[in-house]
Amino acid sequence: MKLKKVVIKIGFTILMLVISFLISLFVVELTEMYSVVPALFTLAVFIIALATRDYIYGIVSSFVSVLALNFAFTFPYFKFNFSIPENLVSGVIMLTITTLSSTLTIKIKQQESLRAETEKEKMRANLLRAVSHDLRTPLTTIYGSSSAIVENKELTKEQVWKLAEGIKVDAQWLMGMVENLLSVTKIDNGNVKLIKTPVVLDELVDSVLLRFRKRYPKQSVEVQLPDEFVIIPMDAVLIEQVLVNLLENAVQHAHGMTELRLKVYEKDDNAVFEIHDNGCGIPKERLANLFTGYFVSEDAPADCQKRNMGIGLSVCASIIKAHDGEITAENKKEGGCVFRFALEMEKDEYE
Repeated sequence: MKLKKVVIKIGFTILMLVISFLISLFVVELTEMYSVVPALFTLAVFIIALATRDYIYGIVSSFVSVLALNFAFTFPYFKFNFSIPENLVSGVIMLTITTLSSTLTIKIKQQESLRAETEKEKMRANLLRAVSHDLRTPLTTIYGSSSAIVENKELTKEQVWKLAEGIKVDAQWLMGMVENLLSVTKIDNGNVKLIKTPVVLDELVDSVLLRFRKRYPKQSVEVQLPDEFVIIPMDAVLIEQVLVNLLENAVQHAHGMTELRLKVYEKDDNAVFEIHDNGCGIPKERLANLFTGYFVSEDAPADCQKRNMGIGLSVCASIIKAHDGEITAENKKEGGCVFRFALEMEKDEYE
């Protein structure tokens, strides 16, 4: 794989130099503007450095450009001659300019890669902090409840049932957390390519509601779908997880909510998904960092049973980004908030 990349870079470098040489010959033959040739070769070196991201290709192409310029575009033509001072000076200047251009381009690319990696590490650190915060309470509860059942023989059946029910709820939540973290790992792994398959919208929504109602059987969800038959290329498991996360997020955090709605409509060539609630809304200072992977109430007590929603929303953002989309959230004027993302629909081949 590494050898293949090297061969591709060498081939691209040779191709760009040949193209710049032929274009220079054409320009000189047509207009006799020899002064344009150094700029054409400098542009070629710049593109090579931009595409290869390696010093060696930029420097070698700079040296080859100087030789080509001296051979074909300086007097005596189609002969190497560095004995003439003008040729020597122009060659040194050309080599310096092209080398600096390639070096600067590669430096910029390296800084961009470093900045991207820094952001990724920051994201991982935020996720780790959020996980550490969120796992503490359910694990403590599970340990305490199970210890009480094992060590206290005088508990009534009703007391044991309540403790066991609490263990079940916390274990369920932990399973959801693990699923979210596995999804983040899958999306964040550069070696994993997202596989999209055509999915019928109605079937996707039915699966989402079935999964949601298993956990929240008493919570009603109003559904609004297009009348048309809609097919969307996607990773159905991941998109289903996004919708379930958003619905569960509304139940857990939209205090005072009496209405929950899942709405899907067509806009241009996209299917737009919206989750509406009429709850308490989201504080303005938290909207900007809602999908960064760390969202926790600063005034919540240590034993608070309300879970952090940062992990779930971070997962949603990662999944939608992997589908070439973007997820947003905003408060509604009439109260509550709406989460929104769009997925490109399958195009009709006969259109």
